[in-house]
Amino acid sequence: MVPAAQTIRPPFSHPLPLKSRPLPAENKEVNDTEKASLLPEVEEEYEKQTESLFTDSLTGLYNHGFFLELLGRELKRFLRYAVPFSLAFLDIDGLGRYNRRHGSIQGDRALKEVAAIIRDGVRGSDLAARYLGDMFAVLLLGTSIGDAEAVVRRIGTAIESRFEGEVTVCIGCASSEKVLDKDELVRRTRGALTHAKANGKGSVCLAGSDRPPVPEGRFRVLVVDDEPVNAQILKAMLKPLNCDSVIVGNGEEALQALSADIDLVLLDAMMPRMDGFEACRRLKSNPATRIVPVIMITALGDTDSRVRAIEAGADDFITKPPDRVELSARVRALIHTKRLNDSLVSIESVLFSLASAVEAKDAYTEGHVRRVSSLAVNMGRAMDLSPSDIDALRVGGILHDIGKIGIPDSVLNKAGSLSPEEAEAIRSHPIIGCRMAEPLAPTLKGALDVIRHHHEKLDGSGYPDGLKGADISSVARIMAVADIYDALVTDRPYRRGMAKEEALATIRRETDRGLLDGCAASCLAALVRSEDERADLA
Repeated sequence: MVPAAQTIRPPFSHPLPLKSRPLPAENKEVNDTEKASLLPEVEEEYEKQTESLFTDSLTGLYNHGFFLELLGRELKRFLRYAVPFSLAFLDIDGLGRYNRRHGSIQGDRALKEVAAIIRDGVRGSDLAARYLGDMFAVLLLGTSIGDAEAVVRRIGTAIESRFEGEVTVCIGCASSEKVLDKDELVRRTRGALTHAKANGKGSVCLAGSDRPPVPEGRFRVLVVDDEPVNAQILKAMLKPLNCDSVIVGNGEEALQALSADIDLVLLDAMMPRMDGFEACRRLKSNPATRIVPVIMITALGDTDSRVRAIEAGADDFITKPPDRVELSARVRALIHTKRLNDSLVSIESVLFSLASAVEAKDAYTEGHVRRVSSLAVNMGRAMDLSPSDIDALRVGGILHDIGKIGIPDSVLNKAGSLSPEEAEAIRSHPIIGCRMAEPLAPTLKGALDVIRHHHEKLDGSGYPDGLKGADISSVARIMAVADIYDALVTDRPYRRGMAKEEALATIRRETDRGLLDGCAASCLAALVRSEDERADLA
């Protein structure tokens, strides 16, 4: 391991000329006492002249040239012994303005203080240098990129705190792994620094990081806190992440301010009128806002508060006062996830449009998927299904016939009997639809099962997989009953629609034969009769 900065000496091949105390004028031999008195002065002068070759005169850190020599040496050691290290460039922003405001003498003192903060922020085995002008370099030996990020973030926070935000720091960091020469490592670190500066003051960027980056563009974060000072601190922490903050003071205002363009909510737990737990619960129960990620911020570190946050639907939570590194990492990850979900929602909208296109191919089935979806959702609620199952019925009901997009109109609208080939084409639509929706599997979840298995029968005579009994999910069973009922009461090319009671009787017969789910059939009958009773009263 490299020794501490103060003990490193360059490998000089010959001693440097030194200024020393002049010898006596006479050519007399200097006695041992006089020689001994010269040694401390000689050593001090030697140290000053040798160190001046590889240290910066103002800050006392290594200079650019010698730091590059040390970097090359460490890279050779890494390539030979696989001992990793990380390189960071810290660009100090605002020193020019600080000079103009306070004078050059105070500016030099500020630079010295920055150097001292950097020196104190690293271990004795690490290396720090004044790289160029207001840019510093730090070599963190035996340190992974993740640990290096934590170190340099602490240094950046300490510098900004010392100068109360008048001086800020952008940091780029890269690892020695997968690097063959020091020039490449310097390029990668500079590239990371460039990205950090593009993200705004106080930003940190890691070269080749696997973590999800903050996507390009500006983002809107709803900050909900009844303490204005806390809200302003959060706003300042979010600014380097390209975030524009909308600040409100309680849960009621948060629900009113929440709109489609909000990417994230930072929600204080303890507030008057409506606390954060209730606001989060309402936000997550609203289909229009439930995909917006929520970070709960609370001064309560006990387990009960965390459990309440999870039960309310919070995506994450942190404790007051928030740590800048932790907040940045969590905000970055959740915004990235939100943008991915937005993309999936857009794809979902395309699928819904395709489902409507299927209906447009057949005038007899207009409104079928919406009616089936609504009916299945009502059945699921009446049967006390979970919210995720009800959502599967809602989405699955809309998309259950999407596979018919690939079936010719002549087959879909045929008034007479279907040929074996045509019947096989019709029976293929659950598989086609499932394949179309499969890219959205993480968000559709149970809806995929509805799309594929809504034509399965309990006795195994259904299609496409011939599932039996308990192998058919509850949501697929409910969808099968809802789909058949709507088909029976709707006019088709080959027959007129049945009356409601006749359709219910047909479903009862199918249930008695062991084809359809009895609970779902009974629930359907109760809903239909209840709807008729309400219509009579109206």
